[in-house]
Amino acid sequence: MIKPNKIAVLMGGPGEEREISLQSGKAIQLALEAIGYNVLGITMENKLGDIISDLHSVDLVFLGLHGSIGENGTIQGFLESLGLKYTGSDPLSSAICMDKNISKIIARGSKVNTPDWKIVTRDQNLSEDNSEFPLVTKPNDQGSTVGLTIVHDESELGPALNLAYNYSSSVMVEQFIKGRELTVTLIGGKALPVCEIIPSHELYDYECKYTSGMSKYVCPADIELDLTKRIQEITERLFDVLKCRHYSRADFRMDHEDNLWFLEMNTLPGMTDTSLAPMTAKAAGLSFNDLIECIVLQAWSE
Repeated sequence: MIKPNKIAVLMGGPGEEREISLQSGKAIQLALEAIGYNVLGITMENKLGDIISDLHSVDLVFLGLHGSIGENGTIQGFLESLGLKYTGSDPLSSAICMDKNISKIIARGSKVNTPDWKIVTRDQNLSEDNSEFPLVTKPNDQGSTVGLTIVHDESELGPALNLAYNYSSSVMVEQFIKGRELTVTLIGGKALPVCEIIPSHELYDYECKYTSGMSKYVCPADIELDLTKRIQEITERLFDVLKCRHYSRADFRMDHEDNLWFLEMNTLPGMTDTSLAPMTAKAAGLSFNDLIECIVLQAWSE
């Protein structure tokens, strides 16, 4: 196969996950250079138009962006308008997966369990809804657990909602599922080993996700083979119905009766030294460089 001559790694961006994106982008760039590609690292600021001149000479864009315009379909549509190939899901799938409400509706319609939820805005009074605690509040269209809170009683609800409203006008209030935190990375629609996350906090929040030593990871997870296969099959079904491509990562909770509950699909999972996608790829026998090369070849062959 003829490979791309020059690859741009796009990182940074204006969102809350800029610093994590820069870490992912640097790691991706180093891997591509080690493999032997001609690589151009592009740090994005606020305006899409500012990077057009940098993209003229490249054959493929490896997206190291997270959250915000990186995962909601904006950058994907922009690159398609320029006729450029890029890694990750297309604009439609990216927008669907970034909107937690829509992705959960699709999951439930595909017979996949997902915690009960409602979408609220500032003009609604949740205290009148007789919501059962604990709950999870989070912005409907952000990633990396930005603005997420576990709410144990009504006194905590107002501050939790206000925190989430700092990041979005639309907030998801979701049933909290007690149990284990699981995640599954997919490459080309094929599920890799199931990974269990054991955070030092009550939930796998932003600090636990990106601070070394704040979480313990068991990969492959200590789960019976039949249950592992069922989790992988469900994840592959979600990859298909959410129209993802190349790679992604699905997050779940598993309750004490081994029921699996889908939370969200990440179309551009992190690629830092504490990220889950490289960790699960390693458990499947893929080095970080192998993982990056695999994603490149999938994007280039389409």
